[in-house]
Amino acid sequence: MGLIEGVSARTVETARLTTHILQSGPGVDGEPVLFVHGNVSSSRFFEDTLAALPARYRGVAPDLRGFGDSETKPLNATRGLRDFSEDLRALASALGLGRIHLVGWSVGGAVAMQYAMDEPEGVASLTLVNPMSPYGFGGTKDVAGTPCWPDHAGSGGGTANPEFARRLSEGDRGGEDPSSPRNVMNAFYFKPPFRAPEEREEVYLSSMLSTKVGDDNYPGDATGSENWPGVAPGARGMNNAISPRYCDLSAFARVKPKPPVLWVRGSDDATVSDTSLLDFGYLGQLEVVPGWPGPEAYPPQPMVAQTRAVLHEYAEAGGTYREELVPDCGHSPHVEKPEEFRRLLLGFLEANPRRD
Repeated sequence: MGLIEGVSARTVETARLTTHILQSGPGVDGEPVLFVHGNVSSSRFFEDTLAALPARYRGVAPDLRGFGDSETKPLNATRGLRDFSEDLRALASALGLGRIHLVGWSVGGAVAMQYAMDEPEGVASLTLVNPMSPYGFGGTKDVAGTPCWPDHAGSGGGTANPEFARRLSEGDRGGEDPSSPRNVMNAFYFKPPFRAPEEREEVYLSSMLSTKVGDDNYPGDATGSENWPGVAPGARGMNNAISPRYCDLSAFARVKPKPPVLWVRGSDDATVSDTSLLDFGYLGQLEVVPGWPGPEAYPPQPMVAQTRAVLHEYAEAGGTYREELVPDCGHSPHVEKPEEFRRLLLGFLEANPRRD
């Protein structure tokens, strides 16, 4: 389906990856804003935001490796999110962006934090949109990110719903099965009963279906575990890269210099939450997954509280952050509540202009 007026696409050859991007704005003269999408999605989830940017901003939304129309390369999960971060830094260099405003959604928020840790001088501001916890996804029990088990069981590639992964790989556009990509999107990306307009829903669904499925990309490989729920992280692919075994962004609190941070989150997020419906600790508590060892051994991961703790430490060390809650909204404020999201984002960008 065609792009919204004001948004164009191109492919950029970088030192690391052939990267497909969406872009808007005045080109090299605009203040650069780089948008980073989340897991099982692509740049097209930011298309409406790009189209609505004021003329002073140069909007760039890349497809990460293994998603959208960018080159498919293996993801080395043992490096956490650094493959993604280094890809984005290579893109910024190829485009001559200089210091950028970073906007990261879901896993993209964690990628943006990794970028800021790798090159803090290159970040003018950081906007986190329903970001994944700095301690990864699954398998931790407190605000300090303490693992529930030494092998980080309950996180990684083996935690993905195999039926969803199968349907994703087959390009399923149906809506009958609960595990279909369409139904997963409408249940977990958005707060029901929200539905995107029909044409946009098809765009977002196509974006999900662009995900490359396999051990090197989504969801990645897995290993068995003697610990509940019986699976531990492998070393390849997306869901292993976000396992706390490899992903620990707590050092973000100590970066220097410290860009200003805006944290925007939907009030009713079912994906990134202290009671996430995709977290084995919470699913065990609900008795959806049998054998749960109890709240002392494996409580629900306090994802929001973990993010708040790291950002509080960031502020205590001299940084600034603001948390904004979007009412009656799920995992995707930029799609579900676009006007409110743009008000928050643009106000933040205007208050923190890039200074080279």
